Amino acid sequence: MTLPDRVSDLTPYDLLLSVARLGSLSMAAQAHGISQPAASTSVRRLERRLGLSLIERSPRGSRLTRHGELVAGWAQAAVDAAAALEAGITSLRERRDAVLRVAASMTIAEYLVPGWLTALRARHPATAVALTAGNSAEVAAAVLDGAADIGFAEGPGLPPGLASSLAGEDTLTVVVAPGHPWARRRSGITAAELARTPLVAREAASGTRRSLEEALGSAAGLSRAAPVAELSSTTAIKSAVAAGIGPAVLSSLAVAPELAAGTLRAVPVTGLDLTRRLRAVWAEGRQLAGPAADLRAISGASSRTAP
Repeated sequence: MTLPDRVSDLTPYDLLLSVARLGSLSMAAQAHGISQPAASTSVRRLERRLGLSLIERSPRGSRLTRHGELVAGWAQAAVDAAAALEAGITSLRERRDAVLRVAASMTIAEYLVPGWLTALRARHPATAVALTAGNSAEVAAAVLDGAADIGFAEGPGLPPGLASSLAGEDTLTVVVAPGHPWARRRSGITAAELARTPLVAREAASGTRRSLEEALGSAAGLSRAAPVAELSSTTAIKSAVAAGIGPAVLSSLAVAPELAAGTLRAVPVTGLDLTRRLRAVWAEGRQLAGPAADLRAISGASSRTAP
């Protein structure tokens, strides 16, 4: 059903109801936050559109004509329905905004998101956060499917349909067990040596794995050897490396405690840039607002102040 032109805009009808209630066009204008000339223009346009005289104006004020009273009576139900519709939409938005759905890749979820959420809570104490952690491909899918309001991913490139902003930088680190031969190499290893060595790795859709593959490809067109083990958890990978199963390439954020404790050793890599960008992502064409916009701003601010 298409709304008839004469009733597609309810604003002048609402103004007419205010004139009937207040007995003055100027008082009705004040109640609607517009000037008296603007109110007069709105009513005159409605009268021309309907082909009826709706208001009688006099030095003592304004009153509705008989036609105006009939039109106002019919308009009351439509204006009330519009107000109910607006109230319903507002309540839905408030309920939606009360729970912020966040998807983040494993590294970001574990090491960065908690600090961001602490800052967010100071701004929005009534907002609850539902956090889902996964690999970068799962984060992108959650945002594109509408299951998450905002996501944070660490992999290179983004699928179509996502907008993004910088949320920080991270460095990938090659780690081995203390007894591994690489642990004694002061000069480190070459990119070629890293590429041909089977690693303990995350699944193929992991942002960490994809970042390493892109870095090797960009450096010298190198392809990675098949993993010696493929695990879905960073914690499991660190345990496997410490047990001597093989080297791994993980976020510097993830391995900092183990490097400090000496349970893992970092191995330098020559000729390879292992820096990567972390990104906030959201649905393209959607304007972030409220807590989602603030969380994006918090992540961006942390990227600018990080050492």
